[in-house]
Amino acid sequence: MRDADYLGDLGGLAVRRQLVVLELRGTGGSVTPDDLADCRCDRLVDDVEALREHLGLERIDLLGHSAGGNLAVLYATSHPDRVRRLVLVAPGLGAVGIDVDGASRREIVRAREGEPWFPTAYAALEAVTGGSDRDEDWAAISPFFYGRWDAAAQAHDAALDEQRNDEAARAYNAEGAYDPAATRAALTSFESPVLLLAGEYDVNTIPTAAAEYADLFRTAELVVQPASGHYPWLDDPDSFVATTDAFLESAGR
Repeated sequence: MRDADYLGDLGGLAVRRQLVVLELRGTGGSVTPDDLADCRCDRLVDDVEALREHLGLERIDLLGHSAGGNLAVLYATSHPDRVRRLVLVAPGLGAVGIDVDGASRREIVRAREGEPWFPTAYAALEAVTGGSDRDEDWAAISPFFYGRWDAAAQAHDAALDEQRNDEAARAYNAEGAYDPAATRAALTSFESPVLLLAGEYDVNTIPTAAAEYADLFRTAELVVQPASGHYPWLDDPDSFVATTDAFLESAGR
C-alpha cells in the first residue's frame, strides 16, 4: 500500500512498453474507503478487472511487485483468460503460503559482509527475525533491500514513510485475504507464460523462495538478477528492462 510513485518508470521499461499503473485504494490519488476492509488484497481483484474493462483490452500483460505480486496472482487465478503474460517481481509470498525463516534471510545477507553499514544492519536483522517490531531495527535493515546502498537507494527508502498508508497496509493483508491452498491449486492449470524475477541479495523474497514459487506454475521462467535486492529496476535498470521486455516481446503483439 505504497504510492505507485515508488515504481518510477520501472528502470526505463516505459520507453519500450506502455505502463498503466493502478493506484490501489488508499494510495496515491485513490481515495481511502470508509471501511478499510475494502482495502483487503482479495477485494482489490475487482478493481484490476474494472481497469481492464475500462481500457477496452481483451487481455493484459500484468506485472506485480512485492505485496502487489499477491494481488497480481489473485487476479491471474480469478481471470486466467484475461492475462496474456504475468510478471512477478520479487513477489510477496502470502498468497501462496511460502514461508522464509530468519536463518535463511541471514544467510542471504552475509554476502554483503564487507560493506561498511553491515554490522549495524545485521544486528538489526537478527533482532527483527527474532521478533522485534522496533522502528529503529526495521529502519536499520533498509540497506539489505537494495543492491547498492547509495544516494539513490537512500532517497528511495526515505520516501517510504510518506508514500505508505500503514492502516491500509494492515487491512491489505488482513485475515481472509488469502487462501494459499486454493491459489496454489489454481496455478497448476494457469496456462499463460510467467516470468518470476528475483534479486540475488533480496532479504524479502529470497532466491530459494522465488524458485519455490516458480515451481508452482505449469511453466515459469525464473531469473535471479545478480547483485540486486528487492527493487531490481533500481539496482540494474538495463538488466531489468532487457529481461522483462524480452519476456513480453516473446508473446508477440
